[in-house]
Amino acid sequence: MRPVARCLLTGGQVADYTAAAVLLARLPPCEILHGDKGYDSDAIRRGEERSAMPNIPPKANRKWKNCFSPFLYRRRNAIERMFCRIKDFRRVATRYDGNAANFLAAVCIAATVSYRL
Repeated sequence: MRPVARCLLTGGQVADYTAAAVLLARLPPCEILHGDKGYDSDAIRRGEERSAMPNIPPKANRKWKNCFSPFLYRRRNAIERMFCRIKDFRRVATRYDGNAANFLAAVCIAATVSYRL
């Protein structure tokens, strides 16, 4: 099973969950939404616009701990492997490009070469 890759380039100081609404709107319908602790917000957990069940580990400072399945979370490993494969390209890993459009193009080329899309 290949993960569905949708890219959105944001600034380095932007939190993960602020760009999540745009990314979630681009995703095809799915049953389970995996994310790391950076995406743990009430807005993402509610997600009225999609029917996917979020499986996101709660942050340590969260008072109400939501239901979370470590067994299902293991499938997120495919996403981590995808990012590691893309970071094998030195240009992407060290962020040589100063222009955001050039950097995103390098990421797309690395993904194409890695997965022969």
